[in-house]
Amino acid sequence: MKETVKTKRRSFKHLVPPVDLTGRIERSTRMDRPIHILAKAVRRRLGPGRLRDLLHGVPTGKPLHPPLVTVSLGCWVATAVLDLAHADPRATRAVLTTGIATALPAAAAGLTDWSSLHREQQRVGFVHAIANLTALGLYAGSLALRIAGDDRRGRLLSFAALGAAGLGGQLGGHLAYRQAAGANHAESVAHLVPLGWHDLCELKDLPDGRPVARRLGYIDLFVLRIGEGVTVLADGCSHLAGPLHQGRLISEDGSACVVCPWHGSTFRLSDGTVAHGPATAPQPSFETRVRRDGVLQVRPAPV
Repeated sequence: MKETVKTKRRSFKHLVPPVDLTGRIERSTRMDRPIHILAKAVRRRLGPGRLRDLLHGVPTGKPLHPPLVTVSLGCWVATAVLDLAHADPRATRAVLTTGIATALPAAAAGLTDWSSLHREQQRVGFVHAIANLTALGLYAGSLALRIAGDDRRGRLLSFAALGAAGLGGQLGGHLAYRQAAGANHAESVAHLVPLGWHDLCELKDLPDGRPVARRLGYIDLFVLRIGEGVTVLADGCSHLAGPLHQGRLISEDGSACVVCPWHGSTFRLSDGTVAHGPATAPQPSFETRVRRDGVLQVRPAPV
C-alpha cells in the first residue's frame, strides 16, 4: 500500500502545470508606464460627457463593448467557415468587411472602458487590445489581398488573424469572468434583505449634510441625512465597488448626485440611476422612514 502511494506521488511530480499566462500579465509591471500614459490620454481626450457615456453604454444601461465585439468575432468566424467551404468570394468579402467595420466602434468602446479600470485589469486589457489590433490589421490585409485577386494569401492571412482574435477573446473572457471588469458590483439586494422594514440607526446619530457608511446585515449602505430627510443607497459602486460614502456630492441637471471617488461614476440620489459612467448599472436604493422614537428604518425600494 505504501509503495503504491509513493508511486502515485512520483507520477504526480511529472505533471506539468498549465502556463498561467494571464496571471503573469496581471503581475507584470513592465507595461505600467505606457498603460498610465494611454489611459490618462483617453480620459483627458474624452472627458465627462455624452460621448463617453455613449461609449460606456450608459444610455442602454448595459456595457456597449461586448455586443459590438460579438458581431465582429461572429463575422470573422463566419469568414473562416466560408473560406473552408470555398464559398462565393464576394460573400466572404462582405462578411469580412462587416467584421472590420464593427471592430472600430468596438475598439473605441473597449478603450473607453479600459481607461477606467484597476491596474491589474488594465494590464490584461492592454495585451487584449494588442492582440485584437493585430487581428484587425491582419484582417484588413486579408481584405486588401482578396480585393487584389489574391484569395489564397488572403485566406491564409485570415486564419492567422483568427488565431490573434482567439487570444484576444481568451484575455477578454479573463477580464470579464475572472477579474469582473464590466460586471455589476452592486447586485440587487432584494435577496439579501428580508421583506419589511429594518432598523438601521438613530436619526440623531447621522451627521447633517455629510454621507456616511452604515451596515445592514451583509450590506454596506451609503446614508445621507439632509435635515429630517435621509437618502440610502448601496455603498459599493456598481462599476468596481468603490465606497460611495467617500465621494463628493454634486448637482447634475438639477438633480443631487454622488460621484464615486475611484473612477467618477455619478449616481442620482433620488433613485440611484446613473447620471454619468463608467458605471452602467444603477445603485440599489432604499426607502426610508423614521419611527416616533427617532430610529431610522429602511427597506429595498421596489425595482
